[in-house]
Amino acid sequence: MKTIYKKMLVAGAAMALAGVAQAQSAGSNMVSFGWMRIMPTGHSEFLTIDSIGGFPVGAQKPNTGATIDSADTLGLTFAHYFTDNISGEFVFGVPPKHNVSGDRGYEKYGKLGEVRQWSPAIVAKWHFFDAKTKFRPFLGLGVNYTWFTSETVTNQSFVQGEFGPGSHMSASAKSSWNPVFTAGANYAVTDNWFVGFSVSYVPVTTTASFTTTLANGALVQSHTKIKIDPVVTYLNVGYRF
Repeated sequence: MKTIYKKMLVAGAAMALAGVAQAQSAGSNMVSFGWMRIMPTGHSEFLTIDSIGGFPVGAQKPNTGATIDSADTLGLTFAHYFTDNISGEFVFGVPPKHNVSGDRGYEKYGKLGEVRQWSPAIVAKWHFFDAKTKFRPFLGLGVNYTWFTSETVTNQSFVQGEFGPGSHMSASAKSSWNPVFTAGANYAVTDNWFVGFSVSYVPVTTTASFTTTLANGALVQSHTKIKIDPVVTYLNVGYRF
């Protein structure tokens, strides 16, 4: 009985090691969820007035600008291991709502408006060490598509202070394809469960366009380029299958 028991223990240990290896090897899948923080690092150019009442202007307003504030959201990923070291990952999550704050001469107005950002991405990753290693750092390179919804100018003091009493403004932002650079690590807590952390950089630039209706009904068309360039951190818990 003792011999049989020892053989069972050895077999169980071998199966456990095989499970760890299988969990991070070719053909396995991973899902994760966690806290994602998006921290924009750029700012806008000066506001350009394109036209007033239909007449072309094409002049920049000096000492104007805006920045996109940081936001938190729920991140989600799905990954597939093509080999023991190479995986492809789809990154998405709940689209965060960012506050847009005044910059330079517009800083005195504080919050100017809001925008919701959608940024799904596909990332190829190289995982270091062999498949059965618990701690596996990685480097990744991918592509992201960013678009915006719910672009709203909420600060009427800003609009009327810059364009006169009775004015109101609407906004839109252009979508774009962007590269994604990422680095991080996963740690296998059990054969199937893991925790992970990553830092990504996405060089995003968008053109924000504005239509301002003056009190007399005349339209002012304007735009600015905004470098968002967010650093994105992702702290997550995941499951391998």
